[in-house]
Amino acid sequence: MCFNLVSGIYALTSNDIKVGTNLEVDGAPWRILEFLHVKPGKGAAFVRTKMRNYITGNTVEKTFRAGSTIEEANVFKESKQFTYKDGSQFVFMDLNTFEESRLNEADVGDKTKWLKEGMDCNLLFWNGKIIDFELPITVQLTVVDVDPGLKGDTASGGSKPATVDTGAVVNVPLFVNIGDEILVDTRTGQYMSRA
Repeated sequence: MCFNLVSGIYALTSNDIKVGTNLEVDGAPWRILEFLHVKPGKGAAFVRTKMRNYITGNTVEKTFRAGSTIEEANVFKESKQFTYKDGSQFVFMDLNTFEESRLNEADVGDKTKWLKEGMDCNLLFWNGKIIDFELPITVQLTVVDVDPGLKGDTASGGSKPATVDTGAVVNVPLFVNIGDEILVDTRTGQYMSRA
């Protein structure tokens, strides 16, 4: 990795590529989802990647020659608190400066089902624009609707659908009741435990 004094951007080689690396390709920020260093018996080595465009959400496969120089995208995270929803916009606040950042419903996507007021999230910025946001890995939610479990059916290991306070539906064990606080993994949407 070397630093370009003129542009202030780090230049990576294809050997520096790892899962989660942010690259700037064709003027857009990309995140590496998968990579594989390939050393064929004949010919030059290369790195095969699968990467996602932060702006469009498209996922593509791209190959880089071994040792080639690649520009690292200047993507940085800032911790913000989700404060409220204003019409179709979600408002996040920096608790140090009280500066507000807004995201449209389309930008938030299906992550709304885990988003609660007062929740700390990471907003990702590139060239002064918000390009993505990350939820905490686990969230504490309250069960607001669930079918009652059958008496004596707690040891069978079954599950039932439960609606939580954000409106999402989560499969929970039979012993979970209305009013229970549960922990949910936001990456998979699965019940983890009681809170």
